Amino acid sequence: MTTRPEKPILVAGGGIGGLAAALGLARAGFAVTVLERAAALGEIGAGIQLGPNAFQAFDHLGIGDAARAMAVYVDQLRLMDALTAEDIATIDVTEPFRRRFGNPYAVVHRGDLHGVFLRACEADPRITLRTGCAVVDYEQDGRAVTALLKSGERVEGSVLIGADGLWSRIRARVVGDGPPRVTGHTTYRSVIPTEMMPEDLRWNAATLWAGPKCHIVHYPLSGWKQFNLVVTYHNDAPEPVAGLPVEEEEVMRGFQHVHPKAQSIIRHGRDWKLWVLCDRDPTEKWVDGRVALLGDAAHPTLQYLAQGACMAMEDGVCLAQEMAARPGEAEAALEAYRRRRVLRTARVQLQSRAVGDHIYHPNGAHAALRNSIMSAKSRDEWYDAIAWLYGETGLGDAPAEARVAAVA
Repeated sequence: MTTRPEKPILVAGGGIGGLAAALGLARAGFAVTVLERAAALGEIGAGIQLGPNAFQAFDHLGIGDAARAMAVYVDQLRLMDALTAEDIATIDVTEPFRRRFGNPYAVVHRGDLHGVFLRACEADPRITLRTGCAVVDYEQDGRAVTALLKSGERVEGSVLIGADGLWSRIRARVVGDGPPRVTGHTTYRSVIPTEMMPEDLRWNAATLWAGPKCHIVHYPLSGWKQFNLVVTYHNDAPEPVAGLPVEEEEVMRGFQHVHPKAQSIIRHGRDWKLWVLCDRDPTEKWVDGRVALLGDAAHPTLQYLAQGACMAMEDGVCLAQEMAARPGEAEAALEAYRRRRVLRTARVQLQSRAVGDHIYHPNGAHAALRNSIMSAKSRDEWYDAIAWLYGETGLGDAPAEARVAAVA
């Protein structure tokens, strides 16, 4: 497909969401310029979980084979009681799950996934990647939009997509809702060699230990060379913090009350870093003329449904579909994109909050009720409960050849 004869679409932000949008738009024939504020394109963080909806997005974006090749396919989603070290519930994500949802469940290192997107974008002549380009504002006149960079440079395009994350400068103009909401939940992250993980906990599962005001997550990464450790404590932290190195003693402070087996996971962590979690309330205002928001700039969510990156990738696919369906009608295309995405992403935002409060962090009778309800569910009842998330994306079918590969 040839490049469409118009100014390039500008994408502010070169994270997973921004590159997904760029790749989808380029595959639809648009020229795209990605404006990334950092000096180099890359991703911080460690592991992320990929539901079947992520693989559907990969196939739409033409990177299904590359994404599948670097993922680790877990057999279970496993929920443990952090106080007793007993199983609460297990969801089978092997062949029955794949037959139900058409795609697998996997885990991957965030940097590895970003690399798949980056290589695909670098290989596409319709995509221009620029670093050191912090977009701080924009202007538009009904025919074009101009991104205003911190350096003073002005970059003109047909459309501007704000994929610039939780602290989006584009959102500040489009929505104007101030700083993000600080949740008071602090997350500590570590990645360790597999041989350092206690042998009796080296499960091929995405495992979560739920305890009063805290939880622990672990799963294998990078061909089982590493384990991702993520522990979260509801400690009423008052201010946003991102990537601050901390000692093990600080991490353990929120887990003195859990079972020694759960504590042992934390004691094997190394080089811990902390983030104070933030999100925002859902909003219907994603679009301002020829400017639209995407990913965390539009709908920042807590990690408790493991859907932040997945929603951003879905956004990129949907945006490309609507832009391709309405050539020459940029404002109408952006509004159609917003309408298709706003309710699904709002549900993810609000249910992520609810999961943190009512499934991962309760105590006493509340936790006992959780255990009773969740342990009683059958496999098919679990599949029915999560069908809205994994099976009802609204993106339509991926190319036939990709769908065959997905379930082979």
